[in-house]
Amino acid sequence: MLVTFFYSMKYIATKTTYLEMRSADSQTIATRPVGKNIEVNRLHQPTGQYYKFLYKSVGSDLNWVDRLLLSDSELEKIIHDPKIEIWVLKVDGKEAGYAELDRRTSGEIELAYFGLFPEFIGQGLGKYFLSWAIQQAWSYHPNRVWVHTCDLDHPAALPTYRKAGFIDYREEIIQQAVPE
Repeated sequence: MLVTFFYSMKYIATKTTYLEMRSADSQTIATRPVGKNIEVNRLHQPTGQYYKFLYKSVGSDLNWVDRLLLSDSELEKIIHDPKIEIWVLKVDGKEAGYAELDRRTSGEIELAYFGLFPEFIGQGLGKYFLSWAIQQAWSYHPNRVWVHTCDLDHPAALPTYRKAGFIDYREEIIQQAVPE
């Protein structure tokens, strides 16, 4: 049961890095991996339970917890907002990862969540899907696209964001809640 899982939390200091892209021209375009049937589909009005499946599939090994602390109805208030886009990467018909674009702040788009299921890491899919998500964000012509990551994320996250064209603009140490 979810309540039992989060009964005991601890806080650890983590370095959070904020990155931004101020021009679509800054992006490095990644090529589509060869030999795989790849689709990217938008979810419309997903249930909180299905969203949590995606979230846990990407983040359970990375101590992602914030969205799991919300009830399904609280979560659905966020993810059903018309300015929140959830895109699912499918490889050979199987869910392989997801990206969440948050367009609620005028003039900017946050890549709020992004990642692959562990079994799909290391196949070139992350670079391709990140490139795809950035292009989708720029299709709205914002002033900037931004993302943040911390040292609890996959070790390739920060270098991958930088290679994609994001530039660091702030770092801070935060106290992150993680399960004990």
